[in-house]
Amino acid sequence: MKKLINAPADVLADALRGIQAAHPELRVDTENRVVLRGEPTRSGKVALVSGGGSGHEPMHGGFVGRGMLDAACAGEVFTSPTPDQMLAADKAVDSGAGVLHIVKNYTGDVLNFEMAAELAEAEGIQVATVVVADDVAVQDSTWTAGRRGTGTTVVLEKVVGAFAEEGADLEAVRALAQRVADNGRSMGVALTSCTVPAAGKPTFELPDDQMEVGVGIHGEPGRERRPLASAHEIARMLVDPIVADFDATGPAIVLLSGLGGTPLIELYVMWGEIAPLLAEAGVSVERVLIGDYITSLDMAGCSLTVVKADDEMLRLWDAPVVTPGLRWGA
Repeated sequence: MKKLINAPADVLADALRGIQAAHPELRVDTENRVVLRGEPTRSGKVALVSGGGSGHEPMHGGFVGRGMLDAACAGEVFTSPTPDQMLAADKAVDSGAGVLHIVKNYTGDVLNFEMAAELAEAEGIQVATVVVADDVAVQDSTWTAGRRGTGTTVVLEKVVGAFAEEGADLEAVRALAQRVADNGRSMGVALTSCTVPAAGKPTFELPDDQMEVGVGIHGEPGRERRPLASAHEIARMLVDPIVADFDATGPAIVLLSGLGGTPLIELYVMWGEIAPLLAEAGVSVERVLIGDYITSLDMAGCSLTVVKADDEMLRLWDAPVVTPGLRWGA
């Protein structure tokens, strides 16, 4: 294992120290491992709290800031944060208007956020929850009951973050979050494994001439293992399962995310193949985001997310955002 770290056990703490040093506009609660906005939540604004295991950067800490999240809880690499972390986040950001928990569908995250919501409500904080389960690769996995939560989370945090910024109440924010979650689908492919620092070796073995189609963001098995194919062929493997799963026709926000070990030039090669396939399927790509947004440490590969979008979602997507991972319009 060759990585830019001090010691495997210190990776998360050291990374949080680096985030604080790089972004003085944020505040890092090092004791509870929570990334927060530097300014208190505006009175009357619904707060958005998300989180999960580390290793998917910039998600989630990189999406804290004006127009997106109010706080993000950082678990150890590929490990859910604890309910105590989530409660600390809720207490820090609630301004009296309530908190929306944004949860990717992994068993540990779902259970811990449920427990945190109960603890918060016992302290008088109103909590609503949305669970993202958008990965079409498999119905269940070793980490989930039901589909895994992946790239739609990025789009949801941006769109719903802008809505909360406008002053929408908790029920309206929750309803929009559910609408985005219901209209998003994702599919990924891995060309290599990732290496968790604490393990010190690849999470799974993948021969040089093979790829994992439908891989999860922790290296979970996908639909099948196949011989390595061209970008043209891989694009079809990503687009077809998505458009077969739901009516994707019409306006859409599309995310093509690297998994941490893919150069941007290769993502653009992929987009050159994906774009005509989406058009052929009747998907009108109104907005597109290409780069590393939901990653899997150093895994080579990419994931495609298509979120069917209405006018309100597009308007909110275009609204100003100021975070380490997304920044425009401000």
